[in-house]
Amino acid sequence: MEHLSTAARERGLDHIRQSPHDLGRVDLIVRRPAVDEREILAEGTLDLAEGLVGDTWRQRGSSSTSDGAADPEAQLTVMNARAAALFAVAPDRWQQSGDQLYLDLDISLDNLPPGTRVQLGSAVIEFSAKPHTGCKKFMARFGKDALALTGTPVGRQLRLRGANATVVVPGVIRQGDPARRLPVHATASRAGS
Repeated sequence: MEHLSTAARERGLDHIRQSPHDLGRVDLIVRRPAVDEREILAEGTLDLAEGLVGDTWRQRGSSSTSDGAADPEAQLTVMNARAAALFAVAPDRWQQSGDQLYLDLDISLDNLPPGTRVQLGSAVIEFSAKPHTGCKKFMARFGKDALALTGTPVGRQLRLRGANATVVVPGVIRQGDPARRLPVHATASRAGS
């Protein structure tokens, strides 16, 4: 498995920093029907209770909740498409990062702080405060240097490993749909809470 050197990855940070700030694009939608399985979707449905319909987020549960139930702050995982391209090297390996949504959009903490909402197709998601961190699987797939870079101060600020989000307006999303950061006044509390 080919991995980029740390120096090559660091050079790729400039390209990631040039991601659109307000209006980007949905580059990839990936459903996880079972552990280590991935289905690339041309179209997906985002649901308030289920997240990405057909994904196993709810069934997997979470070690970070007191009862082991799925963590509502991590209903969806979103990765910057340019970061996915940098780590994966080959386009057919993006989905191995384990995320569901890959956006050509600046998902950095500066651009999309917790509580920021982004419209994708007819759905709206809200970025969570809970950080999305790397794991052993990410390291096994993309290398120790990739995982180390995601954990640096720059890596955490750019959210190189991705971000957690929740569905606040259900709807249909399609590959190629605009990913539009919504104005701050449109980021009221989550529907149903």
